Amino acid sequence: MQAAPTPELLSDADSDVPPSDTAFQRLSTLPPGPEREALRDETICTWLPMAHRLAARFRNRGESMDDLRQVAAMGLVKAVDRYDPARGKAFETFAVPTVTGELKRHFRDHTWDVHVPRRVQDLRNQVRTARRDLAQRLGGRAPACAEIAAEAGLSEEDVLLGLEALESYSALSLDAEPAGADGGITLADRLGSCDHALDVAVDREAVKPGLRMLPERERTILYLRYFRDMTQVGIAERLGISQMHVSRLISQSCARVRAGALKEAV
Repeated sequence: MQAAPTPELLSDADSDVPPSDTAFQRLSTLPPGPEREALRDETICTWLPMAHRLAARFRNRGESMDDLRQVAAMGLVKAVDRYDPARGKAFETFAVPTVTGELKRHFRDHTWDVHVPRRVQDLRNQVRTARRDLAQRLGGRAPACAEIAAEAGLSEEDVLLGLEALESYSALSLDAEPAGADGGITLADRLGSCDHALDVAVDREAVKPGLRMLPERERTILYLRYFRDMTQVGIAERLGISQMHVSRLISQSCARVRAGALKEAV
């Protein structure tokens, strides 16, 4: 059984409370079937204004009222299905915290731009509350990390984690201008680009020992082919050998260098 709702929550729902719990008594005795399903649907519709009223308490938090009402309705369905009238408490005592919990869970799990663990979300709430209370008592002065830790009963490490999470609830667009930026410079303009030369840097270093071990003619051929972009015919004319011989030497040299690099890697 969930905890009883606060007087504030009950006052939000009181005007929408149906006058009788007779439907729940019947639901608890009816076997599964069309009659029970019809009564269940009617009961949910009867209590739906209360769920919508609770959803309205979470307006202006970045979520549309239609979404909030849908989440509240889901909480109401859970409350109707789980409520046991034999326990002797009124349905609204059970339903209000159930619906409210569903709404809070929605904000916790679906409205963060950056997903963080549940523990960090809880730390964020504790740190935010402690910092607000301290700022009021300190006359507006920003409290230090140690003061927040003492107020919230947390370690300074947890306070730092909670402060970091405060900046993770919403994210800036890459088209946004950083604070103090001039000339229309956006965050995207400050991002580095990918240097494709880095992809082959390791390969270049790996083949250097093998290249040094090649005879001078083979090194010259590879240099002319891959660094001067000469054709095999041009290389053959320059060295006074046939194009087929150049092709064969390139294949043999590359195979030796490749084998040496793979051997070093193993």
